[in-house]
Amino acid sequence: MEDSIENLEWRYAVKKFDSERILPLNKVEKLKQAFNLTATSYGLQPIKMVVLQNKELQKNLVPLSMGQQQVAQASHLLVLCIESNIDDEYIANYFEKVKHVRGTSEEILAPFKESLMSSFSQKERSEVQAWSKNQAYLALGNLLTICAIEKIDSCPMEGFSPEGYDDLLGLKDMGLTSVLALPVGYRAKDDVFSTFKKVRRNLDDSIIEIN
Repeated sequence: MEDSIENLEWRYAVKKFDSERILPLNKVEKLKQAFNLTATSYGLQPIKMVVLQNKELQKNLVPLSMGQQQVAQASHLLVLCIESNIDDEYIANYFEKVKHVRGTSEEILAPFKESLMSSFSQKERSEVQAWSKNQAYLALGNLLTICAIEKIDSCPMEGFSPEGYDDLLGLKDMGLTSVLALPVGYRAKDDVFSTFKKVRRNLDDSIIEIN
């Protein structure tokens, strides 16, 4: 079994995908599961992921992605989105799920539920969206690690028009806002970036140990 650090060394931000190679369904399923298992604050999961495998739509998204061709070349495009509204109903639905899965009583859950409802009701919309976006970054990191382990190539992207993506993919109608994009698939053999050495700080410069 390959070492996890070796897998992370293998990973890089792909600049050119092999557009002829498609991820098998079991690999895509693992990415879905990894996304859903990502840790999120309070367990509220204020994020959703669009799994796009439509070459015409992917091509149409390129101009909305600062011309980055990886969006069209990739086997699949994963779009990480945040919920547009985290309100009392959303929070109540989460606690109903907790009761169903764990069998926890309403008496035990009520104080935490009411505390969250009170806290979120006092937050500005921009504050809630910033918090939700942080959860999307947690998911992105998780996905990048799973991609490395599964030998799936990827290229994390912030450089795109969320408004353009939302309009083209109909995300507003789903109560979602796109925040991150992740083309996934297999690197092209002629992507010269695949041979570049990683440039990182020395461990002594990035790690502080307190004993």
